[in-house]
Order: sequence, then C-alpha cells, then structure tokens
Amino acid sequence: MIAITGATGQLGRHVIEWLVQAGKQQEIVALVRSPEKAASLGVDVREADYDRPDTLTRALAGVDVLLLISSNEIGQRAAQHRNVIAAAKAQGVRRIVYTSLLHADRSVLNLAEEHRDTEAVLRTSGLSYTILRNGWYTENYTDSLGSALEHGAVVGSAGNGRISSAMRKDYAEAAAKVLTHDGFDNKTLELAGDESWTLSDLAAEVSRQTGRDIPYRDLPEADYAAVLEQAGLPKPVADMIAHWDVQVAHDNALFDDQHGLSKLLGHPSTSLADAVKAALAHR
Repeated sequence: MIAITGATGQLGRHVIEWLVQAGKQQEIVALVRSPEKAASLGVDVREADYDRPDTLTRALAGVDVLLLISSNEIGQRAAQHRNVIAAAKAQGVRRIVYTSLLHADRSVLNLAEEHRDTEAVLRTSGLSYTILRNGWYTENYTDSLGSALEHGAVVGSAGNGRISSAMRKDYAEAAAKVLTHDGFDNKTLELAGDESWTLSDLAAEVSRQTGRDIPYRDLPEADYAAVLEQAGLPKPVADMIAHWDVQVAHDNALFDDQHGLSKLLGHPSTSLADAVKAALAHR
C-alpha cells in the first residue's frame, strides 16, 4: 500500500490524482487529520494527526511506501515529522518519500532548517528513503494575480532574483513516479522547473496575456510585508514571505538550472506562460 500524508492539501490531492491515473486506486491510503474532509478523494481514508502518535501508528498499519508531505506548521514541523518517521518504523514501512526544500543542505531560507532536521532523521532511521527537494510552486505567485490586476502591478521584494519554479501538478507527478517505481532508494533529488524567471518576467507575461500594462514594482522588505498584511495575511506570515523575496533577490535562493524535475518526468515542466494562462482562466 501507498500512503500519503496531508492528502487533502493541494499537493496531496494532485499526487492521488496521478496515482489513480496510474491504476493504483486500490493501493492508496489517504492520511488526513479530518477524515470527513477526504470523502471526495475516492480512496481509503485513515485519520492521522502529526501531533498524535497513536493515530499515526494505527494509520500506517500495512503500509509499504509512505509519502511524507511536509507539514505546513512552520516551527512545529521537525517534531511532527519525527513522529511520523517513528510510527513508520514501528509499523514496518519499507520506504519514506519526503518533500523537502530545494538545496535544503545549503539554502539560506529559514524554512530549510526543519527540512535539514527531517532529512537527518530519515538518513539515520534505518528505513529506505527518497528525498524530493522541491523548488517553489509557481502558484505561490500566480494565485495572487487577481490582486495584481486589481491594483495594476505585480509587487514584491525579489529584485532581479531568478525563480526556478514549477506547478504543484509537476511536483505531484514526480512524487507519484518515485512512489511507484524502483531505483530511488536512499536518493536525494533536486527538483526545480526548467524555466527560471524574475518577477519582472511574470509581470511582462501577465501584461502580454491581458493586453494591459502591468509592471513589476520592487519594494523594500518592510513595505512589501505591509502590503501583504493589508491584504489579510497575519503579520508573522507577511514578514516571512517578504524576507523570502529578499533572499531570492540577494542569494538566488530559489534558482536551479539542472533540470532535475523534467529529467525525472521525461517531459518539460509547466512553462510560466501556461501557468499564467491557467491562473487567469480561473479568476
């Protein structure tokens, strides 16, 4: 059996879709905190709470391969991931596939520390593992295009920093392939999109597709954080996002030109143009 944590999240749902397309529907176990929210997945659903080890142990019974999608609770993730790994080991799970961060071993992003901790635990767990060091989701930017169009500009603090992103469906397809094929034991894969773009490139593509002049406005970190806070994000989250943008500008924290994702998939990752087209179509 193949189990997926965080199965009702955006990435988890995409992974399940790919696995179903691969004919694995009867082998999938969706691990979720609230089973009532997972009825639409069409697969076996089990309660699994990162903070309640007893639920994890029950949920992993009979599981052969586990996709551990990193928790979204920054600051608590290392402990939560340790709980999952311990339960997997106790239940005899053969292999864990973990969604880490691009270049986690050397990344300056503050997100990287918990990923480095989890990677270290996996490597000493005695279990087979595959670490998927995923780059940024293109949707991190295209999901806010409605606001950009409303206000007439793409805003950020990333300067001319290049972002090698891919869409969630691309990373999900990669995860599904690793989950269902041999040859990935004890490997760490750096996965990033084929296309590396700046926020000016994003603004230019939005302008091209909408026929409007939508410039990119580069803001000081504090000003961008204030914009995000005014848009409704909690201040700590707004501050983090703005700081990540600055690290993109100065440290190329989200750049990668090795094409590891497309090599794994066997086809190009989704282009920025196609991602913008999809986002505009769903506004």
